[in-house]
Amino acid sequence: MVPTTKFITLNNGEKMPKCGLGLWKGGDSSDIETAIDNALEAGYRLFDTAYIYETEDVLGKSVNKWIGAGKGKREDLFIVTKLPNNGMDPKLVEHFLNLSLKELNLSYVDLYLIHWPCAVKYTGDRNFLPKDDNGHIILDKTTDLEAIWKAMEDQVDAKRTKSIGVSNFTTSQIERILKMARIPPVNNQVEVHAYFQQKELINFCTNRGVSITAHSPLGAPWRKTFPGISNLSICVNLLDDPVVKEIGEKYKKTSGQILLRYLLELGVAVVPKSSQAERLKQNIDIFDFELDSDDLKKMEGLEKGDSARGNRTRYNIGDHPEAPF
Repeated sequence: MVPTTKFITLNNGEKMPKCGLGLWKGGDSSDIETAIDNALEAGYRLFDTAYIYETEDVLGKSVNKWIGAGKGKREDLFIVTKLPNNGMDPKLVEHFLNLSLKELNLSYVDLYLIHWPCAVKYTGDRNFLPKDDNGHIILDKTTDLEAIWKAMEDQVDAKRTKSIGVSNFTTSQIERILKMARIPPVNNQVEVHAYFQQKELINFCTNRGVSITAHSPLGAPWRKTFPGISNLSICVNLLDDPVVKEIGEKYKKTSGQILLRYLLELGVAVVPKSSQAERLKQNIDIFDFELDSDDLKKMEGLEKGDSARGNRTRYNIGDHPEAPF
């Protein structure tokens, strides 16, 4: 029987769509706005952005235009944004969330995430990569995740966000937060795709009531051509995998739809990035079929482990005590 639900119920009772649009920066504002407009028309209600993506203002413009046209209500949408690396200080959490709300032109977000467990030194709101005289990124190694989490909880109390969570956190970091949290994290957003399935992390989080959202669920093939990314990440191209293509032919679905459907069946929400109208429609059209047991085994067999992690260590964060990898 094909599952019909399109939502995950979070540990606080809020419902989060299982499929949304990732808004990692790329292209000019008009292209991003068009993509968001097309996504809204295609039925997307989850939009995943971040202060560091610098797409919050465009998202805010599109959703307020959509609401103003009477096409839907604010409560129909699930807006996610994130605390940047240079805001990893309890005294800066409220400041950065207010900046995001101003960019979005919204009174609240549905989910506010700590973007990374490690920090760079704060030298300005938009200076995401502060450098010393030798050109090295200046890390802030005094990061106190537990203190930052308490400041995140304050944002729920102030009704600036309905839910709070984390991104790129390890099992041990999640465990530390859960032990002290008054308001537990509802979500951990991490890289998950067919070549890098993160089963241990998924099981750990879901067993503790923390949902998982997969960023880069298609392996982020756009990294290959995006300026400045090639030296930071590995381009993982899943769309041409022969196993995935064969399964797609069986179900009369695209490779992208097979890859996204597989993650849904692992219990993971997905936020693929796309700017093409037809691809946007395809990426959300994944609720009318399910993979049989043989195909699930084939997909599971694509696992390549950490060698397929596309989002490699950035900003020399490997030197930070909270570096997740």
